[in-house]
Amino acid sequence: MNAYSGKTAIVTGAASGIGRTIAEALAQAGFTVFGTSRRTAGNGPAGVTMLACDVTDDDSVGSLVSAVLAQTGRIDLLVNNAGVGLVGGAEESSIAQVRALFDVNLFGTIRMTNAVLPPMRRRGEGRIVNIGSILGLIPAPYSAHYSAAKHALEGYSESLDHEVRAFGIRVSLIEPGNTRSGFEQNGLEPDAVLAEYDRARADAVALMKDMVSTGDDPKVVADAVLKAVTDARPRRRYTAGNRARQVSLLRRFVPAGMFDKSLRQQMRLPV
Repeated sequence: MNAYSGKTAIVTGAASGIGRTIAEALAQAGFTVFGTSRRTAGNGPAGVTMLACDVTDDDSVGSLVSAVLAQTGRIDLLVNNAGVGLVGGAEESSIAQVRALFDVNLFGTIRMTNAVLPPMRRRGEGRIVNIGSILGLIPAPYSAHYSAAKHALEGYSESLDHEVRAFGIRVSLIEPGNTRSGFEQNGLEPDAVLAEYDRARADAVALMKDMVSTGDDPKVVADAVLKAVTDARPRRRYTAGNRARQVSLLRRFVPAGMFDKSLRQQMRLPV
């Protein structure tokens, strides 16, 4: 019998891209997988039960967790993948727009986590895997708000892991680099556009599309999730993909001035 047969996983944002690939990989590993999207997907991942859930709504999250528990009686794994992107100058977004981004990328993770922790604590075991970003470790120009949310997710995940380890629960963060997921097509556009940033913003968007098109296969992220789930002693962070690992190493070992210059050259900014 598969080691994960009879175990239940929830994957948010599973209708497409990275989330879909993660959900399918977990199903193949033997989990009973429930994927979520804002609206129930008609063509969901293979072997995955899709349920509607808005991670920005407390009642929607509560209903989802109750439905899963009613069907399986347990939640062994939560993968917080739902997220939204935003490319633009930091002053080109209203507070309302930034709040909306954080409501999905950070508070949505917190809502889902708060909802699954009680049943996990009662069972004395569980895994929570949060999908972060290399931009949460190394922010780039024209991603200030997205990077800020992912930075916050880094701190939240590490603190939470310390707190819940006594209950047999572990928390890990996955840090993907650029991934061929279509994520950039569903991102927000700044709601307070300034002409002063038009050229640099256009360059940033073009560079992001180019890097995504040549990025890692989503399977790289799914493999990192499986490793976080199956490791007997899971790490708090897993960098997913060669590019993300290279950038992480460069940030740690290359002199700050040299790294700064290289980043600005790549973003076509004056050095």
